[in-house]
Amino acid sequence: MISNNRLSKEEYEQNFTDIHPPFETKEAALVEANRCLFCYDAPCTKICPTGINVPKFIKQITTDNIKGSAHTIFLSNIMGAGCSKVCPVEKLCEGSCVFNLMDEPPIPIAKLQRYSTEMAMEKKWPLFKRKPSAGKKVAVVGAGPAGLSCAHVLAREGVDVTIYEKESEGGGLMTYGIAAYKVTPDFCEDEVNYILSIGGIGIKYNQVLGKDISLSGLQKEFDAVFLGIGVGLARQLEIPGEELDGVVDAISFIYQLRNEGFSKVPVGDRVAVIGMGMTAIDAATQAKRLGAKEVTMLYRRTKDEMPCTQHELDIAMLDGCMIEWLAAPKELKGQDGKVTQIVCDIMQLGEPDASGRRAPVATGETFALEVDMVIKAAGQMPFGELVLSQNLQHSNSKIKVSGSATSIKGVFAGGDCVNGGKEVVDAVQAGKDGAGAILNYLKLK
Repeated sequence: MISNNRLSKEEYEQNFTDIHPPFETKEAALVEANRCLFCYDAPCTKICPTGINVPKFIKQITTDNIKGSAHTIFLSNIMGAGCSKVCPVEKLCEGSCVFNLMDEPPIPIAKLQRYSTEMAMEKKWPLFKRKPSAGKKVAVVGAGPAGLSCAHVLAREGVDVTIYEKESEGGGLMTYGIAAYKVTPDFCEDEVNYILSIGGIGIKYNQVLGKDISLSGLQKEFDAVFLGIGVGLARQLEIPGEELDGVVDAISFIYQLRNEGFSKVPVGDRVAVIGMGMTAIDAATQAKRLGAKEVTMLYRRTKDEMPCTQHELDIAMLDGCMIEWLAAPKELKGQDGKVTQIVCDIMQLGEPDASGRRAPVATGETFALEVDMVIKAAGQMPFGELVLSQNLQHSNSKIKVSGSATSIKGVFAGGDCVNGGKEVVDAVQAGKDGAGAILNYLKLK
């Protein structure tokens, strides 16, 4: 049975508390910061998509220069506070820490990054001073990580920026698409406000490209346009029974959870989650934490090919989620219009496909699971119709760019709408790159 309000207020708070708690004391942060070897040509910096100078910001912590440390982080990544909570650091900075080669725990880079950036946000330190107005106006479509990053770099250079956002709040994926135990809505709001505090950036909410605004209209009003519209259309399964009640997509499920609150989101007793990416993990663990009795994750390949990290998988397994490897949904069955069963093909791996991973092939055998809710997390697709309607050159609905420039003069793009979907930190860097290209285009660099 699908129902909401399954748990007490205290249980919801306990289940959705911060999964990565901060340092409890300044001394605890200093102990870890002083372990750092401050490597020359540090691998942690080289692997970071935004190129944060990790040894430098950690060294600044050891000398009690927290303001300087936060500035070092924000200079490279204005969403460094959020990224300290959601980045898959186990495969990025912390995963490349030289201590891993010594069989010692890596430096807790994310936790130290959080230490500095959250203090800066809490104390509202004005770490950047805006240059005098350059007399140029730029429109940014999308107040997600790419759009906010682009806007901040432009504002620092004296450009007047107007962001158009389709939702009623900024933050994009950070606000609406990531598990609530990683970042809270309040934190996301604080982060957006901190970014906007530099001045010169205005946001117009509930403005949908292709409906309330058009690219041609923005071109007439502004000197340049940056598109950071992300992706958001859930990939369909294309199997019988997909229209049954109780079948939802993970993006909508997480969006509802972030938008309406824990007690208002209905969840089933027996939930199947299709997929093994970060979004699938977030959906599965949150379904369990909302009170689902059983959550089973289905993935058509093996553990060796899974797109999520081992760290993320461990979160799901510790929450009691079960996993069926080499299982692909074939049919959804129902009664009285409601889903009751998922039939899966048992797969085996064949030759590598376009992704470089071995392609799953049906063996002809099947199995069935009794379910009352199915969450689809098989990936997201770009906004194809929107991209076409704005006359942008594209590849499989992903906007084509040269550098950050689109096929339309004065229009630039970056982030998930270009690459099809990567990490938050990649979107932040794409926003920086877009801002750099715009500054060159406007001859401000």
